[in-house]
Amino acid sequence: MPTSVYSIRIDSRVRKMIDELPGKKCQEEIRVLIENTVRMKRRQQLLDAAQKRQETKAPGMPAARIIREARDDR
Repeated sequence: MPTSVYSIRIDSRVRKMIDELPGKKCQEEIRVLIENTVRMKRRQQLLDAAQKRQETKAPGMPAARIIREARDDR
């Protein structure tokens, strides 16, 4: 998967604390956190759009009626 660079500004004290942490997995953890946040926000957008569409949609035939008609046609 191709990647791109996304730059952010953080306080220099935070950057220094990151650099002082043992292990160098912090960059990967930040990347995963950003990816998860973006996915969660995207899911919420899709859910909001679906709920809005459902609210504006005119009620149709009830599902039970459709099923009965399909059974009767057999």
